[in-house]
Amino acid sequence: MTVKPMVPFALVLEFRSGKLEPHTSRIVRRVSDLRGAFADSAALEALVKDGDPVVYEVLQYDVPEETGQLICCTTVLHSGSVGDEYFMTKGHYHAVRDTAEVYLGLSGQGYLLLMTEEGGISAMPMSAGTVAYVPPRWAHRTVNTGEEPFVFFAVYPGQAGHDYGAIQESGFNQRVRRGTDAPVLR
Repeated sequence: MTVKPMVPFALVLEFRSGKLEPHTSRIVRRVSDLRGAFADSAALEALVKDGDPVVYEVLQYDVPEETGQLICCTTVLHSGSVGDEYFMTKGHYHAVRDTAEVYLGLSGQGYLLLMTEEGGISAMPMSAGTVAYVPPRWAHRTVNTGEEPFVFFAVYPGQAGHDYGAIQESGFNQRVRRGTDAPVLR
């Protein structure tokens, strides 16, 4: 069987909004999709009942999910909270643990939370211009701590895959909550 080679392509990225054109897939995650991720389940259910707001969107230009390919996407993480916890992404490990990822902050502000299965943790503040490296074997989740959308661009290997199940089972060992004057990491 002959594998058809990819052809070069170019995308247009709007830094402020995260719009990626063209994109071939769009993922929309609402509050109801993040059941179990937030500590205050009653506050989450109240938000679901009150319209189930969008927490984040991912725009991606799909390429084959295989070794040698690079997947790029933008994430727009909206401003908001569930109880006193800021809106966040589900968080995941890569299914192929030995794959890394790079994030580039485009607009807004937040945190990149990371953890290992052995208990290692890291929290990096992110804003426009921040380039963050997610090493192999580190789960990662982003949190919007600002009043506007937190937008970032990501690039990762085509074969990486996503393992959301490990986070659903064990939870994420860091949370970012609203403090009196600033976000508080716990």
